[in-house]
Amino acid sequence: MKHYKQYINGQFIDSKATSVIEILNPCTEQVISTISTGTVEDANNALEAAQAAQPAWEALPAIQRAAFLHKMADVIRANRVFLAETLSKEQAKVIGLAQVEIDVTADYFDYNAGWARRIEGEIIQSDREKEHIYLHKVPIGVAVGICPWNFPFFVMARKVAASLITGNTCVIKPSSEAPNTIMEFADFIQTIGLPNGVLNFVCGAGRTVGNALSKSPITGIISLTGSVGAGQKVITAAAENITKVSLELGGKAPAIVCADANMELAVNSVVSSKVIFSGQVCNCAERVYVEDSIYDEFVDKLTKKMSQVTIEDALTGVNADMSSLVSKDQLDKISEMVEFAKKEGAEVLVGGKRPEKFDRGYFYEPTILTNCSQDSRIIQEEVFGPVLPVMKFNTLDEAIAMSNDTEFGLTSSIFSENFNNIMKATNGLHFGETYVNREHFEAIQGFHAGWKKSGVGGADGKHGMEEYLHTRVVYAKYY
Repeated sequence: MKHYKQYINGQFIDSKATSVIEILNPCTEQVISTISTGTVEDANNALEAAQAAQPAWEALPAIQRAAFLHKMADVIRANRVFLAETLSKEQAKVIGLAQVEIDVTADYFDYNAGWARRIEGEIIQSDREKEHIYLHKVPIGVAVGICPWNFPFFVMARKVAASLITGNTCVIKPSSEAPNTIMEFADFIQTIGLPNGVLNFVCGAGRTVGNALSKSPITGIISLTGSVGAGQKVITAAAENITKVSLELGGKAPAIVCADANMELAVNSVVSSKVIFSGQVCNCAERVYVEDSIYDEFVDKLTKKMSQVTIEDALTGVNADMSSLVSKDQLDKISEMVEFAKKEGAEVLVGGKRPEKFDRGYFYEPTILTNCSQDSRIIQEEVFGPVLPVMKFNTLDEAIAMSNDTEFGLTSSIFSENFNNIMKATNGLHFGETYVNREHFEAIQGFHAGWKKSGVGGADGKHGMEEYLHTRVVYAKYY
């Protein structure tokens, strides 16, 4: 069984803590690895290493920093199959999707490296004679990235690539439930000559390691992807030093299906958006609003499509659509939410239980619920699993109002062939992203940002990269 250590200042070290974190294969419930439990001392050591390395890293021309990002992409591609299998085993992501995550992560490093020659400032006109106003973009200093368990490798790259290309150094806290792939990457980057301290990995509990990283005066920016509760704790810890935060939190994405929609496209897209990684994705469709004139037909087709979803072991089920949930906690939470919805009057059309063919693992059937009320838990609270409630609407205004009736604001979608409907919805929906006639999944060159309790700041593209930059203005008077 493999044991992982913390990666601090270019070296792997064991924490002084006597305990270790056990990592399970969710499909088998067997321990597959252990990792040294990080401590506050580890967190502080990593921050100090990053702080010491930052001035020299910033001094490198951006194009030289980009060269290291390209090397990271190369080492990922050289080990792509091994990394995908590691990812699949530690978090029950079907192997095809795991391979996609690994490959897109490599692309992400290359994409951000491409910004090296395009980090620009401005020259602003002055009101005074013989004066120029220069606006510079400069690195913040030390960036902290706190990663989730659902897309741990890709989200790690989101935080590392943008921070390093802009001249920051970085400390990453992987999820304690899925750290293996990230720690294998840490081993690989030792081969590319990255200066010590530029990139550090410390795994441990959020209440200890995460809190220490968030409240340290060394930290210049904290980027977290996780739950609303985790985001609130980070904001509280960051408040002491007024540290900048960038948070991607929960979602409760609506999908609106109009009567004039391409029904097959809508059905396929909604199912794809619900079963990807067993529904454990912040931007996946969490509730569907269907126009009343096509409601029965749509629900019938949706139920048939969902009943055809295949569930297998993540590694061995090569063509499976989904696999196990990541943990027993996830399984218990989703089971409880469905049972509560049934008590409130919801009807289960398909799924609603654990599959009988598995005698172990945290599997749950893809589920469709109808007869739900707008104020019910299943409509208002994030499920984060393969459970999809469906409701009907009479007018598009009603659908938009119900969609916006949530504390979240990450993603949304509309299916319609009517330009007026599309424009009305894209302007009326209060979400950071709206998808039109397609599944819920963002692009690396876009900007993935939530409104309301879905977060502050964002990631991807030019605007995600600029999260890691300060603005400095220089007023230069000459004679």
